[in-house]
Amino acid sequence: MLLAVPGFVGSLLDPLVGAAGDTRFRRTLLVGGGMVFAAAAALVAGAPGFWALLLALLVGNPASGAFVSLAQATLMDLLPGERERSMARWTLAGSFGYVGGPLLLSAAIWAGFGWRAALAVLAVLALPVAVAARRAPSIRATDPKSFAAGLSASLAAVRRPDVLRWLATLEAADLLLDVFHGFLALYLVDVARLDSAAAAAGVAVWTGASLLGDWLLLPLLRRIDGLRYLRVSALLTLVLYPAFLLAPSAATKLVLVALLGLLNSGWYAIPKARLFEALPGQSGAAVAVGGIGGLVGAAVPLVLGTVASSAGLEPTMWVLVLAPLALLAAPRPRPATSSVAVSEGQLT
Repeated sequence: MLLAVPGFVGSLLDPLVGAAGDTRFRRTLLVGGGMVFAAAAALVAGAPGFWALLLALLVGNPASGAFVSLAQATLMDLLPGERERSMARWTLAGSFGYVGGPLLLSAAIWAGFGWRAALAVLAVLALPVAVAARRAPSIRATDPKSFAAGLSASLAAVRRPDVLRWLATLEAADLLLDVFHGFLALYLVDVARLDSAAAAAGVAVWTGASLLGDWLLLPLLRRIDGLRYLRVSALLTLVLYPAFLLAPSAATKLVLVALLGLLNSGWYAIPKARLFEALPGQSGAAVAVGGIGGLVGAAVPLVLGTVASSAGLEPTMWVLVLAPLALLAAPRPRPATSSVAVSEGQLT
């Protein structure tokens, strides 16, 4: 309940946050989201029991969504011609947190401070970040959108075939990103018959390789088109992922999981950048559309878990091969002729 309910509430509010993000209130939402997230982290650190902890997470999830999602949208607006590389930088920063967060938490527990102290430090560190968000550019338009107009534009965007294709590609790619990460340790223990230490090493190898891949992606995108890279990496994954599932030895599986971690770099950054590119001048609408897709994506682990409980985890893992297949079918966007990208001159 602590993980699922706040996540579901946050996903429900994401489309509204995105719609409001295309109005002059974007910077207010950014700063306010950061401040509320800091307060929620402090509440988590001091929560005396279950219900207080649930309340803190219910407040913090949508607040962090507003802070993070609108910061990402603003980044996409600042350099329209560099969306893929900007999103790759964003993903690399997230990978550092993905790897470093558990290490810092473990260090705090090892040192005797406990998880509450770690969350209290997070709350303190979030405050200057929220204050710094005041320097983020705000939307300036000759005729600022109202919230109702922003919501209407978002609903219109989600009906566009090109937007839906990129949204579907993004959610399908997540099968070998967050979904695979969620099932990996369980698979290594229950199917591959590794002990808990070896399974933990497998997860660490995958996350470490993903971090390295995100770092290598930045110079790679200077030399190769993002869509071409997606197709090549998807084709290689289509070979390596079945090999990982069929590999007889633990050592082979660990080598293959490292290669899979390298190859999935860009699977979030590039489709997400293309989703923003499909909606020039409507980055808030892109956030709203992504939130709607997130509602659907949130049900995927539940569905797969239900299938695994009846059919078994080993055959269920084969479903994740849909991820590279979806990337191989990713749309080839046509050159825009009438749309004008948002430039720095439209932001203050």
